Amino acid sequence: MGAQWKSKHKEIAANAKGKIFGKLAKEIMVAARGGADPDSNSRLRIVVEQAKKASMPKDTLDRAIKKGAGLLDGGVSLDRLVYEGFAPHRVPVIVECLSDNVNRTKSSMNVLFRKGQLGAEGSVSWDFDYVGMIEATPNTADADVEMAAIEAGAQDFEAADAEDEERTALFITDTTDLDAVCKALPAQGFTVTSAKLGYRPKNPVTALSDAERAEVEEFLEAMDNDDDVQNVYVGLA
Repeated sequence: MGAQWKSKHKEIAANAKGKIFGKLAKEIMVAARGGADPDSNSRLRIVVEQAKKASMPKDTLDRAIKKGAGLLDGGVSLDRLVYEGFAPHRVPVIVECLSDNVNRTKSSMNVLFRKGQLGAEGSVSWDFDYVGMIEATPNTADADVEMAAIEAGAQDFEAADAEDEERTALFITDTTDLDAVCKALPAQGFTVTSAKLGYRPKNPVTALSDAERAEVEEFLEAMDNDDDVQNVYVGLA
């Protein structure tokens, strides 16, 4: 399943599109704290590119930048919160949230983790690496993922799933190399579709029955549907 779980088919549903815009807007606001100019703020530039690829309306994007940079009245203060624990069947999970109400988010996490187990800080993060994650698609049929990773300076890579028509590859970087690898990949024949810092499992769980895996999927989908949740990382192969 890879380092980050994604809700099935959410890209094609209209209500899910709005949810994606909402999550991107929060990321933009947080990144814009470091400055409203994407040319001088690499973190903001990466998220802005993701928003453009997702077809976020320009006025929505601009408003998020200005809010985050403090250029509009009534700006939103967002806290980044990280929760650790287990999905059903002891599958490790890390949940990243962006919230304007810490108590509300904490209450939601307590409820959502009832079908699993909410852990203390450090309870599962030791079993994940905190890395840069870049998703990119090849521009040609013969683009070489391994060679692109080497030439661009990536630490590791995961080739596309056989069922992925867009052949999206995942490039893993050191946290400090994320922006540099993003800039280098186009010259290696790949178009970057998303880039972020996130958690990659070291020892993903593999021995689950179909019924057990379905329970984990249901847990993850409920987690992803919470408005404060930005990213869900799961140790499941």
